Amino acid sequence: MNLLTFLKLILQRLSTYGLQVSELTGDHNLNKEQINSTQIIVCTPEKWDIITRKGGERTYTQLVRLIIIDEIHLLHDDRGPVLESLIARTIRQIEATQELVRLVGLSATLPNYEDVATFMRVNPAKGLFFFDNSFRPVALEQQYVGVTEKKPLKRMQVRLKPILSLFFIR
Repeated sequence: MNLLTFLKLILQRLSTYGLQVSELTGDHNLNKEQINSTQIIVCTPEKWDIITRKGGERTYTQLVRLIIIDEIHLLHDDRGPVLESLIARTIRQIEATQELVRLVGLSATLPNYEDVATFMRVNPAKGLFFFDNSFRPVALEQQYVGVTEKKPLKRMQVRLKPILSLFFIR
């Protein structure tokens, strides 16, 4: 789901509660009035990184009390350094100002969730929640495919070969 689709879904669901949701990305900026009238800002990590680096924007970052980072497993991906700096900067801000800001990291595929929780300064007894497959309404089936090919090029071809292809015909 892309950001625009996600934003429209949030707007639709939260409008009944009288909450204003706004997009803050590289493509869409907000002026002071819009920020002041907004309760929820949907933002890319890169845009929030730019805002939190600016000294003049501190008044807006002081208003934030909850930061939800979806796909926190991207710490290991190309966006990882940006996410890591955002988390570290937020933790430093919390410690320096003693303001209560809740950091929430979400992921469906994070095997080292305990390490990430330690980095985010989460108390494992009170603030770390792990939901295994028993919480899913539909069970997932896992299969492991071993690749025994020694040559790198052939090994890559075997790994990229689709295991299952579905075709829908009307």
